[in-house]
Amino acid sequence: MSNHGFFERQANARRNTTLLVFLFLVAVILISLSVCLVGYLVTRSETTSLSYLDWLMSRHGALTAGTVAGLILLVSAFRWLDLAGGGERVAQMVGARLIDPSTQDQEERRFRNVVEEMAIASGVPVPQLYVMDHESGINAFVAGYTASEAVMVVTHGALTELSRDELQGVVGHEFSHILNGDMRLNVRLIAILAGILVIGQIGSFLLQSGAYRSSMSSRRDNQQGALAIVGLALLIIGYVGVFFGRLIQAAVSRQRELLADASSVQFTRNPEGIAAALYKIGLKGGILKSTSHATDMNHMCFGESTRMAFSSLLASHPPIEKRINAIQPGLLTRLQSRMRDSVPAEKIRAAAASKTGTTKGSEVADQVKGFASGATSRNLSSVTRAPVAGAFSASVGQVTRDNEQYAESLLKQLPATFRELLYTRSGAVQLCYALVTAGVEPATRNEYLSRLDSHPLFSPQTDLLEKLVPTLERLGPGVRFPALELAMPALRKLAPEERTQLAEQVQILVMADNRMTLFEFALTSFLQRHLSADAGKASRVHYRSYRPVAGHLRALFSLMARAGTATPKEAGKLYKEAMAGFSEAGDSDSAIQEKVSLKRLREALTHLNALSPLLKPSIIDACGHCVTHDGKVDATEYDILRLVADQLDCPMPPLPGTH
Repeated sequence: MSNHGFFERQANARRNTTLLVFLFLVAVILISLSVCLVGYLVTRSETTSLSYLDWLMSRHGALTAGTVAGLILLVSAFRWLDLAGGGERVAQMVGARLIDPSTQDQEERRFRNVVEEMAIASGVPVPQLYVMDHESGINAFVAGYTASEAVMVVTHGALTELSRDELQGVVGHEFSHILNGDMRLNVRLIAILAGILVIGQIGSFLLQSGAYRSSMSSRRDNQQGALAIVGLALLIIGYVGVFFGRLIQAAVSRQRELLADASSVQFTRNPEGIAAALYKIGLKGGILKSTSHATDMNHMCFGESTRMAFSSLLASHPPIEKRINAIQPGLLTRLQSRMRDSVPAEKIRAAAASKTGTTKGSEVADQVKGFASGATSRNLSSVTRAPVAGAFSASVGQVTRDNEQYAESLLKQLPATFRELLYTRSGAVQLCYALVTAGVEPATRNEYLSRLDSHPLFSPQTDLLEKLVPTLERLGPGVRFPALELAMPALRKLAPEERTQLAEQVQILVMADNRMTLFEFALTSFLQRHLSADAGKASRVHYRSYRPVAGHLRALFSLMARAGTATPKEAGKLYKEAMAGFSEAGDSDSAIQEKVSLKRLREALTHLNALSPLLKPSIIDACGHCVTHDGKVDATEYDILRLVADQLDCPMPPLPGTH
């Protein structure tokens, strides 16, 4: 039986979004009723001796409640729209700097290498990378609505204070949030908290305004006093709302942080990496000081980004000690013992003081830097083939040691010039051309390229293609999609109209020989999926059973069955085997479709992506059954399987050993 952990977490993330909206509406109602109570007490002497309930039903009460609720909803909606830009907007909001992919800074290059290894190993596009230059604390977060548009932000302290293994543990933790769909919920929670906070901000303004007027003039003391009282009441009400908002924040985040810690260990196979990073946060702290949004971002970060009262109740993260012990019992004791063996006693005492904000924390971090690197030797010679058929869905959202070794080995085989080209817009564009024309005779390639429109950015550049094509041909089909994933940060820098033009140019190349191969279909579908105008939008669930998508299942399995067999008879048999698991749709006895156009396949995948996450693993496993029918999986077959998974929002890691 397949492990549906990834799909269950995706479903839970969607349910949590619904719960979050419900709790927000409850908070809006409670805050509105509380403000109405203040209004009732202030105006009661000026109207009648109505009861609070009667006053609430009056015109004054209805107007007050409607105004408050409307204001909260309006502020949240405004912030929601403001964050529609996804991860990049969040990074800009906190003042983070985009890291140039071709940076020569050693710490930034190390960070980029770790992220690229994890991206290739997990089968997702490389996220945009940012650094908060003015933050000396150790922290990180990811933001965005989909893996296609994800950004990863780290503090300068995380780059300078953590060893490579520790940084890898943090990156693995953040990749878990990308794979599990946590980012979408985190960004929406920022918008919700903004609305809840606005009443308290208005109260603070009125309170300060009353105090200012009182200091400027002694007249109208009664009005000023009333203004101050109303302001104080609204401030209290607002922060009561914030208190419950923080409770929601903590309830949503704590369990997911423990899950992300466990996933990081699974990804890196090095529990000491992330544990040591957590331990250093306990010494130095992860408080964000350069942004006013630290409180809003708290639930998104690797560690607590702000100080708050009642931390045991309101903290978005479990205590550091609990997180380390959850990773591996006894690990905290080993880390403490290792520190005592290598760090003077006065430095340890200074570490405790650093939690309260003293300036000696950085000294301690310097002393203990690298004390728990947990470095392990890596054997790249034993790369194994992933399990076949029913295990395909179990690999979605997972990273094995084989995947990680494959990614490390692949990156080492890429020439420096080839890799650097992928970090530039022009190099990334030429890579798309090289992927289509690799393996074609030079004369034929030049004839195909001559059909492309003349453009400063999109015209074929022979000098760049000569540096890209030989590497693609030498390393074989297995390097194609990893190279494309490495180029995604540069491709995302293209303006919307440039993305459209790139798609048109690639389409011209694809159709130059009047046919489209399965790989070319996978390439164009990948570009459309991740560079289209709605690439950053999360797909919605429209179907909770297979019945409404029966025709689309027939189209998909017809093509997969034909791709996995040599004769029509074998294809028909394989098609029936694939459809057998979807009997509720009444399709198991239907005949295989004679022809499935690529347009029809693209339409089918679009509709299948609207299924509930819990219904998707069976589709992936049925496709896996088709491609493993002959007992082997070549690179092209696996590319198609990964395409299906990608179109269903199910990141699938590469399969080491395909040829």
